Amino acid sequence: MAIKTDGAADTQPARITRLQRELAQRLAQDIAAGVFELDSHLSEKALSERYEVSRTPVRGALRLLAESGLARCKPNSGYYVARRARGDDAVATPEGAPMTSEDLYRRLVADRSQRLIEDSFTDSELLHRYGVPRSILMKTLLRMASEGVLEKRQGHGWRFPASLADDDVRKESYRFRMMVECAGLREPGFNVDARAFRDMRERHEALLADSRRPIATGDFFALNSAFHEMLARCSGNRFILQAVQQQNQLRQLDAHPASYPVSTLERYVREHLDILDAMEAGDQEWAAAVMQRHLKATQWAA
Repeated sequence: MAIKTDGAADTQPARITRLQRELAQRLAQDIAAGVFELDSHLSEKALSERYEVSRTPVRGALRLLAESGLARCKPNSGYYVARRARGDDAVATPEGAPMTSEDLYRRLVADRSQRLIEDSFTDSELLHRYGVPRSILMKTLLRMASEGVLEKRQGHGWRFPASLADDDVRKESYRFRMMVECAGLREPGFNVDARAFRDMRERHEALLADSRRPIATGDFFALNSAFHEMLARCSGNRFILQAVQQQNQLRQLDAHPASYPVSTLERYVREHLDILDAMEAGDQEWAAAVMQRHLKATQWAA
């Protein structure tokens, strides 16, 4: 049986490997977070470098995304993001399939954000809690450690680094973000990606469209992370991008969406739009000033 995509003559067998499923789930999650914008090209080469895998599992993951409707295949061109994903989007997996590394990663992040996991823990405690094979657990923990959201304890077990729920740590994080993100806007190689900026603007304006309906904190939480990461990516500085991505990952663990004050969300959305306006007008200094003010305000409100 062959998997068919929009106009693509793909006759490869429909065998789905665990790695392909995990990679497809991770791609779907990143699309939902806004890492990949609507209609953006999903390059096999770029994805293999980003996720540190060969092109073969990337190719299989893209076919799965096409089946789920998140991507479409253009003949002689490749795959593109077909629609803006939701946080609950998932690619098809066999009924009763065991938890994958990607599944476990999301569970760990969600459970930590609700303080269902202690600051320090052992492999055995997680094996008992989630009932996954040790190989899946170790793969997930090592990935989290490589991304800076976990640390290996000396001798035995693991621990989460200093929590952003701690007032002093959160303030330190925001001071770091002010330095890094404002510098990113001033980078001489900053590229205003017209498509990414347009899509980001539309997503922000959609939140403001109905003045009678308050902005949902969960919607803003996902969009906020995508906004800051998009600007870091446009800076053209890989180290700024890595720093912003790590901060987003830490905030996933500690800044639960409910922590955003609803009364100030509209102001934050409008400040994001002001930053987009300034960058599109070529006024990097004003954009950096607005970003500085924005981060300083959210530091005290969070």
